[in-house]
Amino acid sequence: MNQKIKFAATIIAALSSSLFATAFAIAQDDVTEEVVVVGTRGDARDPLDSAVPIDVIGADEIAEVHSFGGELGELLQALSPSFNFPRQSNSGVGDHVRAAQLRGMNPDHVLVLVNGKRQHPASVAALESKIGLGANPFDFNTIALNSIKRIEILRDGAGAQYGSDAIAGVINIVLKDANEGGTVTASYGAHRTDLEPIGDQTITDGHTVSIAADYGFEVGDGGSLRIGGEYRERNPTNRAGIGVLPFFEDQTPANLALDPARVFSPGDGGADDIYLFYNASLPAGENEFYTFGRYSNRETEGTGFFRYPNGFESVPSLHPNGFRPITLGDNTDFSFSAGLRGSGFLQSDWDISVTLGQNDFESGVKDSANPSLGPASPTSFDLGSFQFTQLTLNADLVREIDTDSFAGPLTLAYGVEIRTEDYETTAGDPASFEIGPIDAAVGAQAGPGLAEGSEADADRLIYSVYVDVGADLTDQFTVGAAARFEDYDDFGNQLTGKLSGIYHLSDEFSIRAAVGTSFRAPSLVQTSFENSTTNFGAGGMLELFGLLPVSDPVAIANGAVPLEEESATNVSVGFVVDMGPAFELTVDWFQIDVDDRISLFSAANNVLYFSNLVDTETTGFDVVLSGTTDLGSGSLNWSASYNNSETDVQNPGVLGVEDLNTIETAPPEDKFIASGTWKVDRYSLLLRATQFGDTTRIFDFGGGFEPEQTYESVWSIDAEFAANITEAWTVAVGADNLTDEYPDLSSDDINFFGHLPYDVLSGIGMNGAYYYVRTQFDF
Repeated sequence: MNQKIKFAATIIAALSSSLFATAFAIAQDDVTEEVVVVGTRGDARDPLDSAVPIDVIGADEIAEVHSFGGELGELLQALSPSFNFPRQSNSGVGDHVRAAQLRGMNPDHVLVLVNGKRQHPASVAALESKIGLGANPFDFNTIALNSIKRIEILRDGAGAQYGSDAIAGVINIVLKDANEGGTVTASYGAHRTDLEPIGDQTITDGHTVSIAADYGFEVGDGGSLRIGGEYRERNPTNRAGIGVLPFFEDQTPANLALDPARVFSPGDGGADDIYLFYNASLPAGENEFYTFGRYSNRETEGTGFFRYPNGFESVPSLHPNGFRPITLGDNTDFSFSAGLRGSGFLQSDWDISVTLGQNDFESGVKDSANPSLGPASPTSFDLGSFQFTQLTLNADLVREIDTDSFAGPLTLAYGVEIRTEDYETTAGDPASFEIGPIDAAVGAQAGPGLAEGSEADADRLIYSVYVDVGADLTDQFTVGAAARFEDYDDFGNQLTGKLSGIYHLSDEFSIRAAVGTSFRAPSLVQTSFENSTTNFGAGGMLELFGLLPVSDPVAIANGAVPLEEESATNVSVGFVVDMGPAFELTVDWFQIDVDDRISLFSAANNVLYFSNLVDTETTGFDVVLSGTTDLGSGSLNWSASYNNSETDVQNPGVLGVEDLNTIETAPPEDKFIASGTWKVDRYSLLLRATQFGDTTRIFDFGGGFEPEQTYESVWSIDAEFAANITEAWTVAVGADNLTDEYPDLSSDDINFFGHLPYDVLSGIGMNGAYYYVRTQFDF
């Protein structure tokens, strides 16, 4: 831990000083304290006055919501009905980088900003996950909760405003910036659950400890600096059943000795995380220099399938009792921004900035073997490393033009962006992929490693220009229009546009609508990555599949063609009821049509490649209610929200049943959240009920055997009681999933011979109840 802290501190200190030194030579885009809501470049607007639906999650809500594991993805799932964050298991890289969905769309259809600046995606793709299969997502768990001042979720396509990836929406994370005071928080929790598949045995695991602190300073004359960090350690969970020996395994005495046995370990892997952040500003004459950054390092573990003592994937001399590989991830992520902003140039407010971000993922496995090497095989392997780097330069201007034609000034925003992206992979240990002299499975099990000759080294340059216009045409009617042109040097260019408006029929009731086009460029990971992965094949057996870039001759021979951009059309219509703090209601219907959606295609001979085969239509609606009322001698803040999202593939004939299931019915169709926080004197009580909607799993085991199961909706109840011991010291106890609920047990056709009793699809997960205590000291 000390080495991690020293390394992280060195990185931040070096890059911070570099950014300060070069700030007046190169500088950045938008959101600070003045810009309250993402989706507008002019004066800040109340979200209820926005033409598109926006959720704003404030510091109080973040503090009141405990997400087990302390993860940002879990927090968003707890607070936003349109956000889905499944906890993958037995999913390769998916155990380490969890993909999230907004409105049931692909995980890489949401753009993430920090203080209004574009953030980079992960350096790996989800190749073994069910949700978001093939996606190259942003890793939400690289951002510490204690760094966040508020979260803004724009639930609408915004390609014309922010560029590629913003098909489902935009999530903007605003960092803390107060120049005084601080907070120290510590929490401890664990799962305690009765596990039905093993006779309702009581299990306590997943012990999690977290320590976080942040503090604000005044810097110079009118400057500020906020710094903070967090350390978190989470132990693994295991929700395996007592399974039987699969029929395709050798029926030897050593194997039969494990028939039945509890030898798998589905659940959460262990994690050891550290986070650091800073947010600073300094007067620079009549202008302002600002810089902010974040750093994280996560050392994580995942689980592979158990290998029985005798078989094609076994090495009895090394593992006489069989073995279950443990996958390893070392995930280092950082993003640093610096900029200069002011007013007066071209009669505009201006902002120039630079943002540098990088994700470095090192993959490994232990308790494994390369069976083809026999007794000479190592049991631990470096499977390869993956690095994605993004450098973004922005110049943004906003001008308000007074006109007698409108009720208010015309807001004109325009700017340019230059972005470079670089993607590199490095081969793993030779023993992780080489073919040995023994007729057995090749490569490290729960691998194999990235082979020499399969490394990627790709880069590209992107230019974009945009214009964004908005005006209050009358006191009741506000309209906006935006257009953006982007040019990629590796595949072409794209022009997107958007129109939006809101009409206030009265002070309390408004209607709003938006229509626009968005797009997503194929990522360098999707165009360049090459590797092998393990997944279910014929008869439910594990098989090796080779993922090839579309430029590979073998992929071309199997029908691969160059990837194109995904093109989307977004339409939303809704209304707003604003009765003040006592009652607020928004209802919004939406439709998102995506052409040439990128997905993994499985050709003959276990060849995989990315393809633009699929067109989809996603429709649904969001309902959000909230209010505040007096209750007894205290006050009650309450909310209720619901999302329904349904995706239909418009050309289903191009996909197999599993791929069709991945897009259409595996994501939950809906989610409902109702919560209330009652505060009286020094005490508060939080209750939250969440219904996670139906999900469906379909396998294709070959020969027409396609088992299917729908997991019914399930409720989760969360509760927390907090007391202010003093004005500065708070202690809280609580529980997530208080009633210890689980999704339906998987059928015998799906539960892999009883070893995997629960599916990963349901948002409630498979860990059961989680109990915790936390304390916070403010100073």
